[in-house]
Amino acid sequence: MLGPDRRHGSRLAALILAVPLLMVGVSSASAEDSTGAETLPEVVVVGVLPGSTVPLNEVSANVQRLDSAAVSRGRAGDLADALNRGGGGIGINDTQGNPYQSDVNFRGFTASPILGTPQGLSVFVDGVRVNEAFGDAVNWDLIPPIAIEQVTLIPGSDPVFGLNTLGGALAVTTKRGFTTSGTTAELTGGNFRRRAFEVESGGHSERLDYYVAGNLLDDDGWADHNPSRLRQAIGKVGYRDDVNDITLSLQSADNSLEGNQTLPLSFLGDPAQAYTWPDTQTDRMTFANLSAIHRMGQHWSGSATVYYREVETDVVNSNVNNDYDPTSPVAPGNQPTGNAIEHIAQYRPGIALELTSQGDLLEHRNTLVFGASYDRGITSFTQYNQEAGISRDTSSSQPTAVATSVRAVNDYSGLYATDTLGISDTLFITFAGRYNHARVTLEDRIGTALNGRHSFDRINPYGGITWNPARGLTLFASYGEGMRVPTPVELTCADPNAPCSLPNAFSADPALKAVESRTFEIGARGTIRPGIRLSGSAFRTTLENDIEFVSSGGGAVSAGYFENVGHTRRQGVEVSLEAASGPLSVTLRYTYLEATFESPFIINSPDNSSAAPLSCPTCTDILVRPGNRIPGIPKGTAKLRLEYAPGLWSAGLNLVGQSAQYARGDENNQDVNGPVPGFLVANLDARWSFSRRWQLAARLDNALDRRYSSFALLGQNVFTAPGGTFDTSGSTWRDEQFRSVGAPRSLWVTVQARLGSQ
Repeated sequence: MLGPDRRHGSRLAALILAVPLLMVGVSSASAEDSTGAETLPEVVVVGVLPGSTVPLNEVSANVQRLDSAAVSRGRAGDLADALNRGGGGIGINDTQGNPYQSDVNFRGFTASPILGTPQGLSVFVDGVRVNEAFGDAVNWDLIPPIAIEQVTLIPGSDPVFGLNTLGGALAVTTKRGFTTSGTTAELTGGNFRRRAFEVESGGHSERLDYYVAGNLLDDDGWADHNPSRLRQAIGKVGYRDDVNDITLSLQSADNSLEGNQTLPLSFLGDPAQAYTWPDTQTDRMTFANLSAIHRMGQHWSGSATVYYREVETDVVNSNVNNDYDPTSPVAPGNQPTGNAIEHIAQYRPGIALELTSQGDLLEHRNTLVFGASYDRGITSFTQYNQEAGISRDTSSSQPTAVATSVRAVNDYSGLYATDTLGISDTLFITFAGRYNHARVTLEDRIGTALNGRHSFDRINPYGGITWNPARGLTLFASYGEGMRVPTPVELTCADPNAPCSLPNAFSADPALKAVESRTFEIGARGTIRPGIRLSGSAFRTTLENDIEFVSSGGGAVSAGYFENVGHTRRQGVEVSLEAASGPLSVTLRYTYLEATFESPFIINSPDNSSAAPLSCPTCTDILVRPGNRIPGIPKGTAKLRLEYAPGLWSAGLNLVGQSAQYARGDENNQDVNGPVPGFLVANLDARWSFSRRWQLAARLDNALDRRYSSFALLGQNVFTAPGGTFDTSGSTWRDEQFRSVGAPRSLWVTVQARLGSQ
């Protein structure tokens, strides 16, 4: 009988073979439209700067793209929402209870706005990496959806995209006046007193262009204590002639978000309540970006990006005090609850350069790119602690005390090259590599405990091959390696004897190892016949020295520390079918994913019902074995989009579903509560252009009003006294699974006015 590793390997081998064989077995169609005209080849971004492009049939990865219409369809609240509705293999974890603070998961890797979440996806906006300096977090609320021209998702460990590209890279391109002309204004209203006003305007002359957009949104939230306020703006000016293309952009945001957290299962009779409150986060951003492309002759071009990004974040985090002693009276110094109040100021200047050649090499088509980048992040972090009494409402007038003050400096530099060579008209090979150097310096501004200097160096290779045996059909395979260095958050919160209460309460500074990824992918894409497109791939990513957040348990469900846990693996298959016939279009995306630990380790998990004294007589540990599933990652995600658009009106149905997942803290998959059930949510949208300039649109989310959860963790419920109040004796505290709750059925209506050309 095969062991677990062999069974996994045999299953993956079968899946790897199935995808290209399925595609080869399909009769491929000519890449011509119904009129017989040859379709121009699509191109995708392969570098970190605008202008680095290769035709899609030369790209050895299962690339996905969303254009501005797909992003705005259904009036997505933010980019994370749009990706969840339309991106294959993408799922959402609602860890905070706020619609603009979701974790985006792709192939088992995360891009999250929550400090301390292990990140595995790199995100770029107009060529600038927007993973923040302090914890590689991605603040989705700082990217205005109205300004998005295109989103490209490049899967795998492509080293060209630099640090944090373990599972993939997301490249966002914003609009400009050469592509968006005229003025559009939108007014939205609906459930939860959501009010939004968006406006954009663009235009151009022969060589100059401009684009401006703004968004004002206020949302009271469907639950208690989860309102949102967004203020987003972007302005761009550009110059373009035969050899130059220069763009200067300025973005700003001033957002306030409040979440209602996860709830213990015993509280889910009233899913709108909050466990403790307030939990607020205020983000203020200024982001200036100057990019230029210069064409040097017929085949060579150079490009550069210079940017400055400043993000200031203020957080009020209501907490249960894990050090509360129920055998002593409630008094100053022994309060059941408290607040962690943080101020985080992050300043990031950077520069990136690329030199591209798109000509022939020894009479073979060749695209060669050389690049270099330098990113510096300077973070000032200060945390204050505040006692708050026994109420679930931790609003307090008690004095605050400085608990942590640290300055962190990240210096990230890289040199890379990638070359795509056409061996023949149908066969292309790609070789790439990147040298990364990262230095993280920590300075404790109160004492010396947090002082530290950490350096990481690595060369990451990449190789890929594409074969186009028939017009409209591409087979591909690739292997790549990536690297993620520990963030300042992780480096200062890695002591199991002094767990942190996230967002942050820092302690000692033991070293963590850098995470290294190795990704294999094989797949195919093609046009079966005009109007029908099929793509699929099988993939495997193995991580060495993976970093996980290990819960320390207790009433403060976010308390814990970071630890290298050895090897983990994400492997699976994804398929996509897009079909259109007249006014009817159908898109189906499905991903099967196995995300597992591959090294045994023992961790503390006192709220897990299977915990036992494994590492010491008084410990509450669990043993994680190879093959145990990684919490928070479902095995299956599925998306179905049906749209009927005969002309002046359209109607669409989106089905979004995912299978069960384990709760954080249940790394051994043995807790008595079991996994969080899977779900299927139906969303509807419609639009009606009742004149050339006016349009009415509607969005109905969770149309069947299903109760569902997309995230869970194990914790201890201390509000077990009558009326859900704090039990000061501690006699009835109980370990429970805490779950997020999805929003109920909700309707929003948008009126759009268009002025000028579009």
